[in-house]
Amino acid sequence: MMGFSLKQKKMICRMLPLLILISCVCAATFVVNVTQSSYQAEEKHNITLEWTFTTKPDSSPDSLFIYCELQAAEKLKVLFHVFKGVEASLYTDKQFAGRVQSDKDVLKEGRIRLHVSRLRTNDSGVYRCQVNTDSGWGSASCQLSVTEAVEELPPQRPTIRPQPERGGNISPFILMGFGVSALPLLIISITAFVVMKRKSREKRNVEVPQRQP
Repeated sequence: MMGFSLKQKKMICRMLPLLILISCVCAATFVVNVTQSSYQAEEKHNITLEWTFTTKPDSSPDSLFIYCELQAAEKLKVLFHVFKGVEASLYTDKQFAGRVQSDKDVLKEGRIRLHVSRLRTNDSGVYRCQVNTDSGWGSASCQLSVTEAVEELPPQRPTIRPQPERGGNISPFILMGFGVSALPLLIISITAFVVMKRKSREKRNVEVPQRQP
């Protein structure tokens, strides 16, 4: 502590434990939690990730900093970033571009709600959100596992049996119509036959000679 007087050094030594105590109390009262520690979903589906953090009524929005990232194997990928209370989409990784929507209205309530749409298998991993405010800082993580979509087989069409040819069959309605139209001709033929039969019988009676008594 060079450059300080003895009196100033004593004052700093007395204030140092108090500052450490205050920082410890702030860290203990500020908590970041994850609503669900593990998520499972299928690709092409949507999911909502949610965290909560401690807020105070007198906290300034400019003091809010949020950094949410996917801890993938190759590198860290940012999916949500808030700088001084304002969302900064400029830092969003291209993997999540256009696929992450946040509920801005719930930030003031101490909630981070991220809607991730059209999931991919490479979205799997550990998601960590770190929150910094004038009340303290903290972080929490959750695990997301995205499985491949199961392809649905097209429904099988029922087997259609070939219908028998109808060319050799005569409809009963056609037969009925034919019978009705042929009925007068049948009556005329029968009448003519009866008349001819009668004339033939009369002719035979005339030709046969009558026997003498």
